[in-house]
Formats: sequence, structure tokens, C-alpha cells
Amino acid sequence: MSALADTARPTPHELGCEQAEYADLLRQFDQPGVCVVCLDPSLTVLQANREFFRQFDDASAEVCGRSFCDLVHPSVQQTLRRQFTGLVDGSRHRFAAHTVLVGPEGSAFTSVLTAVAVREGRSHVASILVLMRPTAGGGEVDMVTERKKLLTEIEARILEGIAAGLSTIPLAARLYLSRQGVEYHVTRLLRKLRVPNRAALVSRAYSLGVLNVGSWPPKVVQDFVK
Repeated sequence: MSALADTARPTPHELGCEQAEYADLLRQFDQPGVCVVCLDPSLTVLQANREFFRQFDDASAEVCGRSFCDLVHPSVQQTLRRQFTGLVDGSRHRFAAHTVLVGPEGSAFTSVLTAVAVREGRSHVASILVLMRPTAGGGEVDMVTERKKLLTEIEARILEGIAAGLSTIPLAARLYLSRQGVEYHVTRLLRKLRVPNRAALVSRAYSLGVLNVGSWPPKVVQDFVK
């Protein structure tokens, strides 16, 4: 399948998009480092430009036909699915969000994603146009990307409680543990994530993608729980 950059650009009328918004996106096509992806309403990748395929070692055959959400980090999948659902059901026609693209061999790259629903008529969504621009100072980031079973079930619940602001005694009561039991597991978490205190633990968990982005109360990504 040829890249979007090689095809003739459709007009706003042909795509049924709001002219101003579509024109705004088209102006960004040729910016260095910008990934452009076309999805069907089920979020399957139909086509993309060279920059997007480059993130996957030019393996276009392995990317086209896959769900777009499978190509982003698990910590942002839930939030993205919710926002894409709003495009498909007509409750919104555009959104912007921070996302993390997971390339081959577990490499992760941060970007700002803009998505617009391309409609036929007033209601039917024919496709979704997605642009991803690298974040300032972007590049490869340190995240857990291989769905490693990093935490035990009890460690996950303790991490969620700490991220929600709970101290030792409320955590012990919630999880039916002794105070010493909670402290034991907290110490193990500090060692696993190589941080000195609870505040750094939460920050590190978010930066690694172990905690879901956009979720409250905080929730550990299930992929990383044993």
C-alpha cells in the first residue's frame, strides 16, 4: 500500500470535513517528523505516510490492517479509545492528546496527536485522519513497553493507593494488611522502580507507563500485573 505522501490530496469537499479544520491539518503534512495516518471507523490502519512507517522500520505490511490502539503504549490506550469513540459517535469531530507510539523492539516515542473525523454527509464517519507531531525535545523515552509482569497484584493495589494520596494506615485498612505489611511492599516497590520515596514512586510509575494516563482513581495498567 502506498504512503499518503504519495497520493493526491483530497479536497475538504471530497472528504466531507469542515473546511477550515481540514485545511489546518493539511498545512501540517509536510512538516518534518510529522506522522500521518488514516484509520477506518474501527480504528484499523488503512494508510500512512513514510514518517509513520519509518517508526516501524518501513514495515508497512505489518502496520496496515492493525488496530491503531495496538501501536500505542498500554497506559494511553484507554484514554485514546474513549476519545476516538467520541469521533465515531458524533459527539465530537476533533481532539488533541498526548500519546506514546511503541515501535519495534519496544522503543517508545512521545507525540502530540490530533484526530479529525472525516464524514460522508452530516453523520456517517468514513474515516479518521490522525496527525502526530513529536513533542518538544522528543525522541525515544524510557517506558515499560514489553508488557512485562512487573508487579504483583498486591503491589499494584498499593501503588494505586499511594498515587491516590493514601497513607500507610488507610492503605492497610483497605487491603486488610498490617502497617508493617504495607511498609514491606512499599519498600519492594521503591527498589523495583529505583526511587527514593513515595512521591518519586508515583512520578516514576507514570513516566514508565505503569499507571494509566487519564484515569482517576489511579489504575495500574493490567498488562504489567502478574
